[in-house]
Amino acid sequence: MARIVVLGAGFAGLWAAIGAARKRDEIGANGDIEIHLVDRNPYHNIRVRNYEADLGEVALPLPQLLDPIAVSHGIGEVEAIDPAHREISLVTSRGEETLHYDRLVLALGSEVMRPDIPGFAEHAFDVDTYAAALRLEDHLVSLGRSVPAPGRSTVVVVGAGFTGIEVAAEMPARLAHAGISGSRRIILVDPNPSVGATIGAQARPVIETALASLDVEMRLGVRVASIEAAGVHLSSGEFIPAQTVIWCAGMRASPLAASFPEARDRLGRLLVDPFLRVADVPGVFAAGDVASSVVDGLHPTVMSCQFARPMGRFAGHNVVADLAGLPMLPLRIDWYVTVLDLGGWGALYTEGWDREVRATGAAAKATKETINRKRIYPPLTGSKEELFAAAAPTVQAPPPTYGVQPRN
Repeated sequence: MARIVVLGAGFAGLWAAIGAARKRDEIGANGDIEIHLVDRNPYHNIRVRNYEADLGEVALPLPQLLDPIAVSHGIGEVEAIDPAHREISLVTSRGEETLHYDRLVLALGSEVMRPDIPGFAEHAFDVDTYAAALRLEDHLVSLGRSVPAPGRSTVVVVGAGFTGIEVAAEMPARLAHAGISGSRRIILVDPNPSVGATIGAQARPVIETALASLDVEMRLGVRVASIEAAGVHLSSGEFIPAQTVIWCAGMRASPLAASFPEARDRLGRLLVDPFLRVADVPGVFAAGDVASSVVDGLHPTVMSCQFARPMGRFAGHNVVADLAGLPMLPLRIDWYVTVLDLGGWGALYTEGWDREVRATGAAAKATKETINRKRIYPPLTGSKEELFAAAAPTVQAPPPTYGVQPRN
């Protein structure tokens, strides 16, 4: 029996596994092709919601999603990939193991960059994973139960990109939810001279207005020099007393992308063709944050579930088609939007690669909540038919918008 291995159960990996099972079922090859998914966790994390206070619905058990479609799954830490011998080295609860594959879908995603800053490992929090988000929430709840002390109600968020802005904007509500009342400080730190440096000039004033209304302070053009239990030292010489430092500065593709000698971009992502194949590596596909694909003839994908989900669906379809000697489908996506959560102020919705602002405030917030709580979720009914329908190799239309501003 031929074996397809999917590494990673994030947005790309989960949908690659479901998409592969769908194609396997379509061609009647259930008895000929095994599909096996490996992840370090027994769940699919709705990662884009890790900044929220309510984490009750962001870890979906893999058996609920994969058992109905006969995709086997295991928990393991991928140590190495040997594409020449088509082998994967794993560490599982049973010890070191070797897993052979006939076809591989690499979907190990990305991870937050962890700089060599004094005190970082001991004192910094992040929302990169479900476990990290739980650790932060437990910390905030613990602070809410503790007696007032210097820095108890101060949160320093490092990195004023998408994640950092969302974390900072949500923090007033999270502190209140944790029982930290009275005077609170949220401070956003970034080495760039402006907040949201990569988000676009048109969107930036909206973000600045929202953060100002939420009383989020800025420390721009500076870096973190060191972190300690009592606070943060900045390169400017300022010391900020703070018991909570959240690191949101920079993402990199999984280091296991380096297992392949082919070209990678500045984020460490493997370059793939329109069929999601890794060039010059027979039998290997890549999808999601670990891969870069030019999807409209000009723009490469960005690290987001907006691209990871269709990349996964197409990779899953194509890996089975490739194994069966059938035609594959190229991925093409002709639209791009961003929807940035801005906490109690609302949200920001942009269209196009120039990020034209189309909706703000409550209207954009409604779109964001539709995405976060409905659109990006797999069917949870346990129905094979519903899972397969959701994994069809098609590209969804842009998300619904409310109160969209007319174009000039």
